[in-house]
This record gives sequence, C-alpha cells and structure tokens, in this order.
Amino acid sequence: MGMKIRGLTRLAGPTVALLLVAVVTAGCGGSRSNDSAGHSGAQSVAEILTPKLDLPAENGAVDVGVDTLLPVRIEQGKLTAVTLTGPNGAVAGTLAPDGTSWHANDKLAFGAVYRLQTAGVGLGKQVFKTVSFTTIAPEHKTHPYLTPDDGEVVGIGQPVAVAFDEDVPNRYAVQKAISVTTVPPVEGAFYWVNNREVRWRPEHFWAQGTKVTVHADLYGHNLGGGLLPDSDLDATFTVGDATVFHADDNTKLVTVERNGQVIRTMPTSMGKESSPTTNGIYILSDRHQQIIMDSTTFGLPSGSPGGYRTPVDWATRMSYSGIFMHSAPWSVWAQGSTDTSHGCLNLSPEDAEWVYDNAKRGDIAIVSNTVGDTLSGIDGLGDWNVPWADWKAGNAGGQ
Repeated sequence: MGMKIRGLTRLAGPTVALLLVAVVTAGCGGSRSNDSAGHSGAQSVAEILTPKLDLPAENGAVDVGVDTLLPVRIEQGKLTAVTLTGPNGAVAGTLAPDGTSWHANDKLAFGAVYRLQTAGVGLGKQVFKTVSFTTIAPEHKTHPYLTPDDGEVVGIGQPVAVAFDEDVPNRYAVQKAISVTTVPPVEGAFYWVNNREVRWRPEHFWAQGTKVTVHADLYGHNLGGGLLPDSDLDATFTVGDATVFHADDNTKLVTVERNGQVIRTMPTSMGKESSPTTNGIYILSDRHQQIIMDSTTFGLPSGSPGGYRTPVDWATRMSYSGIFMHSAPWSVWAQGSTDTSHGCLNLSPEDAEWVYDNAKRGDIAIVSNTVGDTLSGIDGLGDWNVPWADWKAGNAGGQ
C-alpha cells in the first residue's frame, strides 16, 4: 500500500490531465448508459479546453459605443488574427505581448458599419468568429475646446480651460474625463465658470518651469441627455517667466515685473469715474495688432451719448468684459495724471506695442486703488479673484 500511495503522489502534478483522460476513456468501455455518461464527460473537458473569444459587440448590433479603443479578448488561448474594417478600410490595432487581447489604435467613427474577424487557438482547438455592427449615431453632438494650446509657453496665472459649444448636463462626466498631470506635482481643482466651460488651476500661481499635460478623454462619452463630444483633447504646455503688470490708480502707472525684477514703468489713463476700471487680478489673454472697440458689445449703441466704435492698435485683452491695455495716442496728455477711458488701460503707442510684444497668455495684471468693484471670478479671466475654498467647491461632486 505504501508503494501505491507514493506512486500516486508522483503522478499528481504534470500528469493529472493524463489521469483525467484515462478516466474518461475507461467510461467508454462500460454499458450503454455508462457510454452516454462518458461522452458527456468528454464534451465537458473539451468545453473547458476550448478558447473563448470575447468580442465587444454581437453580430448585427447597433448603437455600439465609440468611447473606448475597441477591445477583443480571448480566454484559455491566444489570438492568432484580428481584422477590423470600416468605412475607410482596415483599422490598425495592437496585440498584447501575451496574445490574449487586442485593441484598435483609434476610436471608431460615429454612425459607421464595421466588420470584425477574429481567430484564436488553444489546447482544445482553433476558434473563429466574425461580427458586423453599427456604431452610435448621436442626435446631439458638441465640440470641445482646450486652452492653452499644445506646446504653448504661458504665464504663471494660466488655468486649464475646457469649453463646449453646448450646455453640459452632466458636469461630473466631464471632470472624470479630464486628467491634468504636472511636473513638479501640484494640487489643483475644477471650477465651472458657466454651463459650458470648466477650469482647472492650482491654489497659487504656477511656479516658473512647471510642465502641464492635459488629456480629455471625451470623444463618444455621454455628457447627459445623449450629448456626445466629437473629439478628445490633448495638450502639453510649459509655464514661462513670471511676468506681472501692476496697475495702480493712485500713481496712474503700470509697473511691469519679470521674475521679481522691475523691467518697465508706463504711464496710463484708466477708466473715468463713470466707467471705472475694476480692481483685482486679471489673466492676460489674446493680443491684437488692431481691433475695433465697440460699445454695443456691452449694450450701449455706438451712436448714443457715451457710445463709440473706435479702431485701436496694439491691444492686449485683460477681461472678456472688454478691458484691454491698448494704444491710445488721443489720451497721451492724460496718461500718468488723469483717468479718461471707458475702463481700458490707455497707453502710449510705444508702450502698448511693447506690451503686445512682451506679454504672453496667462501673464498676470493686478489693478488696484480704482473706485470700481472687483473683477468677477466668472468673467472668464478673473479666476484668481475666486477664493480657493470657493473654487474647490465650484465643481461637480466635490472633485
């Protein structure tokens, strides 16, 4: 008996599969009922050993989602061939090193028919499966926009901004789709400035040299009510020199600092008492060699008393409510002594051109000591006027 036990112990391991086959074979030599039971056992073993293809859609399926890279998987085997064809021909894909999964390299098109042919092999046998399916054709699409641009060098105040051309019902779905990675690591938070735009910024101004990478995995994701974005977003930008424009209405001067050193001082004429420049922190935005200043943009007809439609040169935007630093040769006499503008910072042509040439998106302007209120945090360029606790609370789901 001792010898038999030792012999069985030696077999249990690599040869256990052979024992299983032997048991099944022995069942085949008995009575008719035993023969039937034996075949049933053989089929079960075959099923266990047969590879199983896991495809993302059944044959004839419609409204198949496009929000992921189409996956194909196999259990108890390896993929030997995967071919995906669509309206533009073959779709390239990547096979995992272990051969058990494959995915398309790009997301699929909306409202298109695709044919997926797969093959795999395992211990049991080869398996093949082909399906055709149609992707979702959304009734409501939206296009997303990302600021800043890929490769851009920005100022220390530039937030990440993701905007849509439609109102977003599910804000949390947007936040889940956006990843912001910084080097060095920086804590940040989302804040919705309106129903179509979300921002992400740190608690304090960026440190010079910070590298920021943004990926928004939006394409095809349902943002509520069947609203589907038509693209993903990607950008990597770098924070450049710390340039800050200090505009003090007491002195009527704009003092420019770069990395803590004063590099230029410019006389200015800010908003007169009836239309004062608002105080607070501004994020500099787009720049124009020439632009039309038009009072109708804030509801005052250009032909009415106080209205205007004036071309100006060397304009650098400070707010979406219409405040710029720009050339104003007509007010040089007042710059440095008297406020005469409708809210903008009037500069000499030379100084305005210098700002145009030296400012960058995301630089900071700080206006102080005017009789005006504080720039709204939801103006679009007043983000830093929102206290950090309020900013962190201004997102969906407390994320």
